[in-house]
Amino acid sequence: MPEGDTVHRTARRLHRALAGQTLTGSDLRVPQLATTDLTGALVVESVARGKHLLTRFEGAEALTLHTHLKMEGSWRVHRRGERWKRPAHQARVVLETAHHQAVGFSLGIVELIPTGQEPDVVGHLGPDLLGPDWDEDEALRRLRDDPDRPTVEALLDQTRLAGIGNMYAAELCFVSGVHPQTPVAEVPDLPRLVRVAKQMLEQNVTRATQATTGNLREPFWVYRRDKAPCRRCGTPIAVAMRGEPGRERASYWCPRCQP
Repeated sequence: MPEGDTVHRTARRLHRALAGQTLTGSDLRVPQLATTDLTGALVVESVARGKHLLTRFEGAEALTLHTHLKMEGSWRVHRRGERWKRPAHQARVVLETAHHQAVGFSLGIVELIPTGQEPDVVGHLGPDLLGPDWDEDEALRRLRDDPDRPTVEALLDQTRLAGIGNMYAAELCFVSGVHPQTPVAEVPDLPRLVRVAKQMLEQNVTRATQATTGNLREPFWVYRRDKAPCRRCGTPIAVAMRGEPGRERASYWCPRCQP
């Protein structure tokens, strides 16, 4: 599933292409919206909230297109007449202006709601690491509400703080010297971990290639490096599947650096 910086970068790309433009066509290819036509609506803005995308329109009423990339989704912006980079049968949303087509492929969530009802779909989220409402104290309070929870699980819980996915959770535990299963209450410096999380996402939101090491050629410390030597000590990186049945995720760590 895409990390929060990827979603924010997607929102910025959509905003640059669509904001202030009137839709000349639309195609919402999901059953519940198949007859909905947004043609003539003015695109106000496109913003991210955690891993959720909100594209707002003005027309007969203020509406918001709420989408989520989930595991395989993406938004692409094409110039009118340009060939799409993914198969047409994967398209779930097409928004057209005089100059661009914004196409949402394989989106996990597509729904159109009155803008005033946005809290119903994103109100459960914790403070957004890349959002204007970022609140470190509130994020720490939410993390500490469940002191016995494994750190990696707490970081992935979007109701605690929004924007961290599997990659950042693994990398944050490594740079903090914390085993992923360490209870939140036993993290030596939880405020520092949260600040590093914000720093990592901010550094990557402006570039297409993510890295946490500072080296784009060797971008990650432990993520997807199972059995490869640790970049610090040479110990083979360990990996284990953890989580609820059917929703397991790979957890990566260095047995020596993260005892």
